[in-house]
Amino acid sequence: MSRIGKAPVNVPKGVTITVGKDNVITVKGPKGELKESIDRDITVESTDGVVNIMRPTDQIRHRAMHGLYRALIANMVKGVTDGYKKELELVGVGFKASNQGNVLDLSLGYSHNIIFEVPKELKVATATEKGQNPKIVLEGTDKQLLGQVAAKIRGLRKPEPYKGKGVKYSTETIRRKAGKAAGK
Repeated sequence: MSRIGKAPVNVPKGVTITVGKDNVITVKGPKGELKESIDRDITVESTDGVVNIMRPTDQIRHRAMHGLYRALIANMVKGVTDGYKKELELVGVGFKASNQGNVLDLSLGYSHNIIFEVPKELKVATATEKGQNPKIVLEGTDKQLLGQVAAKIRGLRKPEPYKGKGVKYSTETIRRKAGKAAGK
């Protein structure tokens, strides 16, 4: 048995989990609603605030999906109760970030500003404090979407190892390299 797969998912008060037709799981909570389609072989039972995920056999395919779907359901439950948050930092002279609603306007040292539209499911905020690097804060209930959007923003200008310039996660540390060796 998968250690992750057989662990039950605790459902807090105010969160409801329903299994619809075609094995679509819907999780509703105070922060919103998330849906996930689950493989037809995996069964989900919800009783008394606890969700259990079962697999029919010990085939490699079933074992692989057992832990996966348990983790996805646990992430959905956490998302609709607490939500997820990612902070990005812009490191570099003249790098700026501003937003109008869900549209980010980024100045990352290119000849033009980059206009990035954040999906409506996420909230975006920008902050620029004196003496600090500009920050972008993304919040949402869907962990997968949040990570994907944060990675796309980071991919617009990845941090480089010599000066550390670029867009990085606030928790990320950049491995720095030494520059050119001095003359003879």
